[in-house]
Amino acid sequence: MTETPSEIGESGGESGQAAAASAGSLYVVATPIGHLSDLSARAAGILRTVDVVAAEDTRRSKVLLGHVGSPARTLSAHRHNEREAGARIVALLAQGRSVALVGDAGTPAISDPGARIVAMARAAGHRVVPIPGPSAPIALLSACGLVEGPFHFEGFLPARAAARDTRLAALARMPHAFVLFEAPHRIARTLPALAQACGAARWVALGRELSKRFEEIEVCRAGEAAAWLAADPNRERGEYVLVVAAPGYDPRASAADDEHAAAHTPPAECGGGSSEAPPEDSAQASVDIAALLGALLEELPLSRAVKAAQRATGLPHRTLYQRALEIARR
Repeated sequence: MTETPSEIGESGGESGQAAAASAGSLYVVATPIGHLSDLSARAAGILRTVDVVAAEDTRRSKVLLGHVGSPARTLSAHRHNEREAGARIVALLAQGRSVALVGDAGTPAISDPGARIVAMARAAGHRVVPIPGPSAPIALLSACGLVEGPFHFEGFLPARAAARDTRLAALARMPHAFVLFEAPHRIARTLPALAQACGAARWVALGRELSKRFEEIEVCRAGEAAAWLAADPNRERGEYVLVVAAPGYDPRASAADDEHAAAHTPPAECGGGSSEAPPEDSAQASVDIAALLGALLEELPLSRAVKAAQRATGLPHRTLYQRALEIARR
């Protein structure tokens, strides 16, 4: 959804003024994933004016509250006390207090505690307001060049190897990209398991310490990821986000298709004359392509079906891949 200029800054009735918390409201506040400057002015305003901040780690949240000059008292709300913390928060909201819910980094309730608290507040009839902001998955997706269409956000894999491998096998069969979180003490075991499940040729992006001093982003084949990690002992420090490209997706082939298309696009006619649409964009060609891909997908995996269709039609890999995804999801 795209906001018009008149709408920007007016959501929630703030109309460009400094954000201030309202009585009896729960604010779900996204906090920086590393760089404190990424905290939005709206988030800072909410944190300064709420009565209570419910935090996954109150010690870490006090650093952030000190940074914005917030006098709010803190309340512990982590994975092991979420139900009890939720009951306390609902009671505070019923008293007319305003509460901000924050995690250690990023958006609460996204692979972090918070979803149960939000559900309890809503069930009790209280207003819940999202304050969007930094997101590690979106940051890596935007900078890796591996995802053009839909993607699946998985978060953390199971801790036990057998359960992890079972889940990775299921993710590997998905027709689109997926995103993982991984802890530093498990990354060395996860990368070989990922290559085994998805195949060594699958493209992956590894985002380490995003927005922090030692940020690294590596885009490589799954079979190369473990060697990249082992090349520097420091790489086993810091939190990871992983993006695993869709089966058969090759960022180099996609770029080459775009360059080829640009090189063979005729210049626009002067005087604004309309140009005839290329044959592959015609309705009849679309039907033919859909029929071809549909027949191939009945017999072949998605990546092989796309390659076969590319050889038969000469159309760009990306065009055929997106069409095949649409057909596979029907």
